[in-house]
Amino acid sequence: MNSSYDPSKDKSLVSAALEITVHVGFVVLLLFWCFRIAQPFIQIFVWGIIIAIAVFPVYSRLCSALGGRNKLASILVTFLLLIVLIVPSLMFAGSLVDTAQKLSASFLKGSLSIPPPQTAIKSWPVVGETLYDFWHLSSENLTSAVSKIAPHLKVFGLWLLNRAAGAGFGIVSFVISILIAGVMLANEERGVWVARAIAVRLAGERGIEFVQLSGATVRSVARGILGVAVIQSILAGLGCLVAGVPGAGLWALLVLILAVVQLPTILILGPIIIYVFYTASTFPAILFAIWSILVGGCDSFLKPLLMGRGVDVPMLVVFIGAIGGFILNGIIGLFIGAIILSLGFKLFQVWLNEDMKQEEAPDNSPSAPVSEQD
Repeated sequence: MNSSYDPSKDKSLVSAALEITVHVGFVVLLLFWCFRIAQPFIQIFVWGIIIAIAVFPVYSRLCSALGGRNKLASILVTFLLLIVLIVPSLMFAGSLVDTAQKLSASFLKGSLSIPPPQTAIKSWPVVGETLYDFWHLSSENLTSAVSKIAPHLKVFGLWLLNRAAGAGFGIVSFVISILIAGVMLANEERGVWVARAIAVRLAGERGIEFVQLSGATVRSVARGILGVAVIQSILAGLGCLVAGVPGAGLWALLVLILAVVQLPTILILGPIIIYVFYTASTFPAILFAIWSILVGGCDSFLKPLLMGRGVDVPMLVVFIGAIGGFILNGIIGLFIGAIILSLGFKLFQVWLNEDMKQEEAPDNSPSAPVSEQD
């Protein structure tokens, strides 16, 4: 049986494949172009979404108290968030500038004095003798000690200026994120509908469940990590203010950073405790030491109390996701990592239990009656 070869069919197939390739390539190019244009604003927008989700319970209660006026509630929440961000930032900047001015004036007048070190410091391993020699030189001739480490101070000063500039840009970014969060809260019904529609398109029937899980995870991380870190930094700053430690705002900020990255706050508060014992009387120094230990240890019971609420995922999964995300993507990774790992755990749990549910389905067939024999 002879079969005839029709070259027109090959040409039509090549033409159709070429047309599909052009269409797909155009769509890919358009998406890539859109991504490049929006890339500088993606992180700010994601922060706005995170802030809106984190404060939604507060917004919801306020909206109910105002009789359903969601616009007014969103304005009030945005205003409160801006106050919470800007007021501590101004206090920190003012404390830092005031401390720098006082130290600079005392250094220029020659009135800045450092107490001599104790001889027990020499017995400290590795750094004991070097630290004692430099401390002793600083207590006798501070100018000579500063000139000795001048190159290192120059490098540190440049690094500090860069970090200060980055912090200023970060504050501006957070202000914009808060404004975006306020707009999202004012249009919460539309936002929830879009989120659920996208989730249903991606995950089918379980999409709404994943949206709820993502929101609960964001609020859990905000309470359990950032919330506890803020509490620790505020308590540390108050302790430094009461103890008369200069630069209390700076130490509170460093405690906040360490608490967010899950490092022990005693790394900052420990040297301050030593400083207070050198400069204050024994009883206030002991009280400050106890206070600092309590500040450093309060996260051990606050995190389990705040972090696992409202999340149908083990707290360990959320915690590992938050820390791993922070290592990969910085502070914003706290939320993204916790959400991704929680969703992955939930998908794995669904996959694992799917067959078990079918096997454990109840048998609806009637059982035969049991007759009793006399």
